[in-house]
Amino acid sequence: MLKLNTYSEEETISLGIKLGSGLSGGDVIALAGELGSGKTRFTKGVALGLGVSGNTVVTSPSFSLLNEYEGRCPLFHIDAYRLESLADFEAAGLEEFFYQDGVVVMEWAERWPELLPDHRLKVELILMGDRQREIKFSGSHPRAMTLIEGIERD
Repeated sequence: MLKLNTYSEEETISLGIKLGSGLSGGDVIALAGELGSGKTRFTKGVALGLGVSGNTVVTSPSFSLLNEYEGRCPLFHIDAYRLESLADFEAAGLEEFFYQDGVVVMEWAERWPELLPDHRLKVELILMGDRQREIKFSGSHPRAMTLIEGIERD
């Protein structure tokens, strides 16, 4: 596990950029954290790291459930907050995106971890103050460990 602190929205986005620059098709990022913890800001950074245009507005897909962004590979941004049950998630067909040639970033992933592929990287954002976040990266699969090592190196 890797724990890092950010002290501004810009630092949270920068950490997302660092992760996003090392991602490739098939990677799954499982985001956890309470409302307002910075999950969407972090995802904005991931999008930038994947080469999504800086002019693109990255928003949480709370009502649409999925936003797709084009970069060097597709970014599928899923928000499971409004889904009531595992059956709702499955009925929405969101699980299929885990097995496409894009990167999935899923907010509220802690609700149904049994759906997530083993190679996922868990990223937990914890509010430590008005602007400070502790961001924990974890995963036991070799791919998750490689991604964590890439963040540590920079």
